[in-house]
Amino acid sequence: MRDEKKAARCTVCRAGISVAGKRGRPSLYCSRSCQARAYRQRKRPPVPAPERPAPASDARSRRRRQIAGAVWRIAAERGLEAASMREIAIEAGVSLRVVQYHFGSKHELLVAALHLLHRENERLARTRVHFDPENLRGVLSAMLDEFLPLDAQRAMALRVFSAYYARSLTDPAIAAVFLSDDHPLEELVAGFIATAQVGGQTAPGLDAQREADLLVAAAVGLGGDVLHERRTLDDVRRTLDYHLAKIFTPRAQAEGSLS
Repeated sequence: MRDEKKAARCTVCRAGISVAGKRGRPSLYCSRSCQARAYRQRKRPPVPAPERPAPASDARSRRRRQIAGAVWRIAAERGLEAASMREIAIEAGVSLRVVQYHFGSKHELLVAALHLLHRENERLARTRVHFDPENLRGVLSAMLDEFLPLDAQRAMALRVFSAYYARSLTDPAIAAVFLSDDHPLEELVAGFIATAQVGGQTAPGLDAQREADLLVAAAVGLGGDVLHERRTLDDVRRTLDYHLAKIFTPRAQAEGSLS
């Protein structure tokens, strides 16, 4: 018992307390002064912990994204020809030196901004398109919606890609980014159609890859028509749904209609 009393410490100054408090309860403080200090500390509002500065790499990424966003807005509204380094700096709300620090040249900036736009669109698409093996037609419909100007973000992306497409006809570096030899989206759509074929959800005799090429090309072209107000959004979605209905005709139903 004596050893426990000797081990007791004041909660304020950490001085040793050798005597138990009143009513047999252990003392928390060695003196009235320490007790008063503890009371004052409890009454003070807590001091917020200082915010840790963001890592340099995160800050750099955010700044590059901010500048790329300015390129996108200029390209969507006035075309890439209007995207001078000075105009980009003004649109981004930073100095010209900041733009030059993060991107050595205008051409480097344009290529980087296109890469960033691809990644941004992929990130947003992942949040909007949810895979459902029981409703592959619905999954494909949602994927095709990503090529249509359903909201301000997708409309801007379509305008930016159109501006870059025009530039890619005379700029090999832009073309290398914009017109890759890979076709990940078409292959993804073809994979969904092939999966549906195995499950008997499609019409017989389809070429999944050809159907995927047609669907993606149609969505891209019809999305451009909506931007030019040649077609309405509802009309375009009905057209795409019409083709999806031809693909996703259950095998049994298709065979029954032929007999």
